[in-house]
Amino acid sequence: MKKILVPVDFSEHSEYALQTAATLAKKYNSELVILHMLGLSEAILTKDESQEMFEGIYYLKLAEKRFSDFLDKSYLKGITIETTVQNYIHFNEIDNIAKQFNASLIVMGSHGATGVKEVFVGSNTEKVVRTSTTPVLVVKNKDQDFKMKKVVFACDFNLDFVKPFKEAYHFFKSIDANFQIVYINLPDRFISTQEMKQKAFKFFLNSGINELSGKEDEVVYYNDYTLERGLFSFANDFQADVIALPTHGRRGLAHFFSERIGESIVNHSETPIVTFKI
Repeated sequence: MKKILVPVDFSEHSEYALQTAATLAKKYNSELVILHMLGLSEAILTKDESQEMFEGIYYLKLAEKRFSDFLDKSYLKGITIETTVQNYIHFNEIDNIAKQFNASLIVMGSHGATGVKEVFVGSNTEKVVRTSTTPVLVVKNKDQDFKMKKVVFACDFNLDFVKPFKEAYHFFKSIDANFQIVYINLPDRFISTQEMKQKAFKFFLNSGINELSGKEDEVVYYNDYTLERGLFSFANDFQADVIALPTHGRRGLAHFFSERIGESIVNHSETPIVTFKI
């Protein structure tokens, strides 16, 4: 994990993301790239060149001043930090910026489903989660001792999830995390334990990860009435530091990790979520 991208709007919740990213940077010897996206209006961008230039300089200087204040934190000492200010039109541009800086992870703050209007909260965080091919860690609370040692990966072993599963598996193994796979068995699509194990066997075989051969017995098969409830209950029992999810880019496939359910989990989970795009 060489670089971590942290988009900020200078709000309280983006500071939670910054502190979380700083903790990870110190643990894994990573650099931080702090991004502020101006969001200049079309009216400004279509003015004559001289006026646009002066107003652009004004907003850049203002952002630099806010960066100076925002990054004046004791927990950032000793960390290599790069700042960048860019204009945004679409939130999928954050993924392009992550690629530009070779970031391994994006860390974002979110209020969840509270309706608070900030740049990087709620539905806007969901847009980044949906569009980013770089893993996204979503945090909602201040945590000075954040870690990613115990991870729950929720999967129904549909073969469409092989790619994000492999990315998540290798990502967390690279940081020596305890990677626990869970299958939530639901009443409306109930299958037997033996059927779940058969699905897991086929899934692991298609993943091409040799060390998973014969590991289907190590998967936790957990029964509950809804995916959210089962996932949160198991994560609590497991004392998970983070929950890892596969997410869809746009309209979901017809499995229980549809776009709607994935975003609902991101919104309602108090446990930090890491997403890996299908």
